[in-house]
Amino acid sequence: MASSASSRDETIVQAGLQYWETQPASLDGVLGGFGSGSLPRVDALGSRQFLLDLIPQLRVIPSAIRLSRSADPEPSKRFRALDVGAGIGRVTADVLLHLVSDVVLLEPVQSFIEEAHRRCQGTSASKENSVAGWTSIKDGTKSVSFFKGPLQHFDPGRPKQHTEELQRLGYTPSDDDTNSGFDVVWCQWCLGHLNDEDLITFLKRSSAALRNQTGVIVVKENLCSEKRAPRTVFDEQDSSWTRSPKMLLSPCFPTHNVIDLI
Repeated sequence: MASSASSRDETIVQAGLQYWETQPASLDGVLGGFGSGSLPRVDALGSRQFLLDLIPQLRVIPSAIRLSRSADPEPSKRFRALDVGAGIGRVTADVLLHLVSDVVLLEPVQSFIEEAHRRCQGTSASKENSVAGWTSIKDGTKSVSFFKGPLQHFDPGRPKQHTEELQRLGYTPSDDDTNSGFDVVWCQWCLGHLNDEDLITFLKRSSAALRNQTGVIVVKENLCSEKRAPRTVFDEQDSSWTRSPKMLLSPCFPTHNVIDLI
């Protein structure tokens, strides 16, 4: 069903939240029944490689192909990432924490963010969970900060606004770094819940929250076919919009700052 995504309808926003609240807090639940196959691992490994190609400085082991221009090692830096619409923390755990130091995780569904919190600590009862918890959290060398809230009003430059701050696990800095911006803003399978206006606003805010010119916004979303013209298709089941490539890349969207579109 084709539907306009130009103006916010709060009933649609709430309907989308209500749909996800009925889904189990598991890989199958957040991946539409594809959590038990090869998709999670293949997706995570591909995402890691892609991000390493974008920001080679994230490599733990120096590349044998990309030679350093300087004989002096680069000063240590804590790379920060934002994972929005994070669900049970699959991308944070399987992609981002393997590459960056600190992650801010945003999720509006209570059962999902609670499960993410348990998985981070290694206390989840799910067989999908690592008993040891997420990478480098227990030893305090990396961190995950949990925020509950929808994307519609969220400002990556000020994560505490319009959200509920839950807890930071792992590394704790001497000075509050909440508003210090991000090197990576990761958006995967969640931007369909934003109408056109809110999507544009979110991307602009995300761009402003990047720490420097090497920062990236990664968008990994499903697309629909063009059928002779740019279009948007509304999903009655989960109350989300799927956009065609030309619709998402049209001049009305600030996609010059968006690095990846899959």
